[in-house]
Amino acid sequence: RRVLETLREKSDWGNAPEGRFQGVAVMESYGSVCAEVAEVSLVDGRPKVHKVTAVVDCGEVVNPDIVQAQLMGAVVYGLSAAMGEKLELTGGAIRQSNFHDYPLLRMPDAPEVVGFTVRGPDSPTGGIGEVAVPPLAPAVCNALFLATGERIRSLPIREHFA
Repeated sequence: RRVLETLREKSDWGNAPEGRFQGVAVMESYGSVCAEVAEVSLVDGRPKVHKVTAVVDCGEVVNPDIVQAQLMGAVVYGLSAAMGEKLELTGGAIRQSNFHDYPLLRMPDAPEVVGFTVRGPDSPTGGIGEVAVPPLAPAVCNALFLATGERIRSLPIREHFA
């Protein structure tokens, strides 16, 4: 609850700029709790993630800069996987041979990432690791549902907007 309440405040939930939609997701993993709000729009009929606000309760934080770096990296990694990464098999072999035909997220497509930590008397003894990866795709898909009225139930997301 503490994570979600902080996320509501820090993400300005419910006050997205005109033409943008906010989706939220929360996950408990690795002994930590992480929640995210993804702010998404449709640009030329394709999804664009503008901002992701993440709040994590990962227990005792010794180095806040490492937590911020982990949140940013996990969001970019999760967004890359959710939006476009896909391996295809042809004749039992992987068709993609290198980065030219395997669509990783590029810097111009990376959203602003804002991260926060919270800790209470009952906080778990968790860690930071990849805790911000699992809620990213559901948060983006929830925002896209608000934008389109259609639920996305498979990844990568780009295939739903071809």
